[in-house]
Amino acid sequence: AKLNEDWALGGALAAIYYVEPFTTYDADIFFIPAIYAHLQAQGWQVEREHLLVRGFPVQFLAAHGLTGEAVREAERIDYEGVPAKVFRAEHIVAIAASVGRAKDKARIEQMLQQADLDKSKLENILQRHKLKLPTI
Repeated sequence: AKLNEDWALGGALAAIYYVEPFTTYDADIFFIPAIYAHLQAQGWQVEREHLLVRGFPVQFLAAHGLTGEAVREAERIDYEGVPAKVFRAEHIVAIAASVGRAKDKARIEQMLQQADLDKSKLENILQRHKLKLPTI
């Protein structure tokens, strides 16, 4: 796989692509590990788990299992002339179900209400990864 294709936006900012905006602290970029070494070699400064990109903290998270699948199947978008990739809505819901925090349950509820989800695709992802949606 090409280095510049092995990443996708996940977490809250990916959810905001599909639903009404809400506050988030950072951007979660999931990647296949080669990208991290590449950025370090280019002189990027790492502070704890974040890079500051134009003053906005960006967290790079190694993708594997469900998140690796979400990176590989991410939707290609154009944001103000910049090509990007964002997790599909079904993967955002499945990942939130796998984490299970209160904010993840709220994200699942919001995604189910507002995003245009493919329910059969979501069920397939949940089954393959042995996950269930929480009771809402």
